[in-house]
Amino acid sequence: MTPTQLRAFAAVVRLGSVRRAAAELGVSEAAVSLHVGQLRKELSDELFTRANSGLAFTPGGLRLARRAAEMLSLQERTVVEVSQAGHGRRLLRVGASSLFAEHAAPGLIEAFTARAADLDVELAAHSPEQLPGLLHTRTVDVALGPRPAVVDAGVVYRPFLNYQMVPVAAAEHPLAAGQADPARLREQTWLLGPSAASEVGTVADVLRQLGIPEGRQRIFQSHAAALEEVKRGHGVTLALAFTVRPDLSRGTLVSVGGGALCWNGAWHTAVLADSGAPAAASELVRFLSTPRATQAMVRGPGVHAGRFRPAVHVTLWS
Repeated sequence: MTPTQLRAFAAVVRLGSVRRAAAELGVSEAAVSLHVGQLRKELSDELFTRANSGLAFTPGGLRLARRAAEMLSLQERTVVEVSQAGHGRRLLRVGASSLFAEHAAPGLIEAFTARAADLDVELAAHSPEQLPGLLHTRTVDVALGPRPAVVDAGVVYRPFLNYQMVPVAAAEHPLAAGQADPARLREQTWLLGPSAASEVGTVADVLRQLGIPEGRQRIFQSHAAALEEVKRGHGVTLALAFTVRPDLSRGTLVSVGGGALCWNGAWHTAVLADSGAPAAASELVRFLSTPRATQAMVRGPGVHAGRFRPAVHVTLWS
């Protein structure tokens, strides 16, 4: 198998069509079909057949689809690592949920990279449900975020930080001094960060538990942006307790329900169960268990709304 053959097959799998795969790769449909045909011959497997609804993959084709993504990602990573090694550098790719990436990652990465002068850390925010797949395709080396309800047997999870989510509003909001029963909470406008769009995590769990209608939810590109709108008296939000403690002390924000409402959550590290992760990933997992890491995450520099970007944003620390 050659990288060109695997790249053609991976494009067919991702796009569901030989024609679209050829357009993306900038080659003819005949070239894509030739590469797929060579794979079929070498593996003695049809890989996929055409069906009314698109392409129907054989069990072998599905297995190759996963392996192709892994192999191509490893090839790209190897090129980067060889180049970096020539300059005496190492690269660690971290995938994180948006809530962790925005509020806890900056302090953590700053403290972690200060320990290793030869290490670059690439951080990208993703939806929590995507993180196991990104590990399997070697797109990221370690994932940080909530543990899914159904655990992938090929991924090892380890908790490293417990936190609380609290509902907050501006001091002049009607709920600031009143009762916050579920019925009244469902009537409010909820201003939320990108974690509300996920199916996994404490924010999603709370919204389901309270039964907040989608029509009452407004989702911003960052949790900080949502919080700024709440401070202007436009609604309520769910916030990490340690991030809003100064605002609660100053009276800029008020805990809805007088502090009686709160939900516990935990962030976990996730790495592949095999031994393919780089040494830097193990170093980060160990560092996360230290008091210094906890202090850096809770009291770190944080990130402002203007600095945070959606999931495609990549930040590089060195």
